Amino acid sequence: MFALVDCNNFYASCERVFNPSLEKKPIVILSNNDGCVIARSNEAKPFIPMGAPAFKFKQAFKANQIHVFSSNFVLYGDMSNRVMTILSNYTPEIEIYSIDEAFLKLDGFHLFDIERYSKEINHKVTTGTGIPISTGIAPSKVLAKVANRIAKKFPKETGHVYIIDSEEKRIKALKWINIGDVWGIGRKHEERLKKENVRKAYDFINLPDDWIKKNMAIVGLRLKQELEGKSILNIEHVRRKKTIATTRTFEKNHSDLPNIQERISTFAITCAEKLRAQKSCCSSIVVFVHTNGHRKDLTQYSKSITIRTDYPTSSSFDIVKYAVQGLKIIYKKGYQYKKAGVIVTELTPENEKQLNLFSSENPKHKILMNTIDNLNNSIGQKKIKLACQDLDRTWKMKQEKLSPRYTTRLNEIITVNS
Repeated sequence: MFALVDCNNFYASCERVFNPSLEKKPIVILSNNDGCVIARSNEAKPFIPMGAPAFKFKQAFKANQIHVFSSNFVLYGDMSNRVMTILSNYTPEIEIYSIDEAFLKLDGFHLFDIERYSKEINHKVTTGTGIPISTGIAPSKVLAKVANRIAKKFPKETGHVYIIDSEEKRIKALKWINIGDVWGIGRKHEERLKKENVRKAYDFINLPDDWIKKNMAIVGLRLKQELEGKSILNIEHVRRKKTIATTRTFEKNHSDLPNIQERISTFAITCAEKLRAQKSCCSSIVVFVHTNGHRKDLTQYSKSITIRTDYPTSSSFDIVKYAVQGLKIIYKKGYQYKKAGVIVTELTPENEKQLNLFSSENPKHKILMNTIDNLNNSIGQKKIKLACQDLDRTWKMKQEKLSPRYTTRLNEIITVNS
């Protein structure tokens, strides 16, 4: 059996832990630079759509007394670590799927009362961290996702725990959940399936295997088998990102190449640091620039380019070299650029990278990168920079509604008046 543990309204719940007056109040969390809405409490959902541009919804925030916060990822990350640490005490096999979700493998737990055990986990996490969670349990990971959705949708009936442990429950769940809400069904697949009159997950499992394999490849076939209760997907003990991106909207428009080149170099170095943190290398680098689409008075330009590396690498020197090479190809004079970014793709584990007979990464780079990473981790991020970066320039996001980092900064620790 698999359990999917999901934190309820995680970002909003983190804010409520340290500010109980926000309980049952509508809350929205904004993206980097306070751009758009990336998370909403249940109370805010009727008024604010996901992804809503903050500047367009200022009146709606005020009219509906919605509490607005800048994204406090330092706080959210620390609270996530606390939740996952508690969960890891209940099973030796855990997959941290995202900042607020984890799969637990419950093999060998047949002598336990699984429902009572799950409610004990929920109680321990909620009392230990203040974060409410819901748990779905089923014979496969995809069905566990379905069970979790039921637990969150019907909290009073389920007590935030729902188990699909019989054929009757499985069929009932599949007849209830919409096909677009099934884990692994994207928008394009949803549109294609609806043309075949597939509205519910139950309709999907009744499709012929040949049709699914032809239109959705082997991934679709595995999804069907998972919904049938066959465990195909196992716990992934180490999750690596498939792409890593660093993109920023500039504080003001830039037209000169040296300024933009310095920003692209910094973004490339950040991507390289993230690659090394998850012990991966990349084989492709995407660089893009574009002007401000909201400025209709300015000439518009948008361009991206993909550069293949000569060998898989995580070296900041190499990734900067290729990123700048790409920028020089797509950059055009005379435009006011507002945003740029670097995306590294085709990632492979560091110990599985394909070697090149004619070229390879400089072995000295790895030693130097490790030294820089260790120094930055010990004395503070971004203290050691490469010469291509502006030594006096640091990227500071617009975070006008940032809550304190209660758990990681002594000078921002919560104050209790007694």
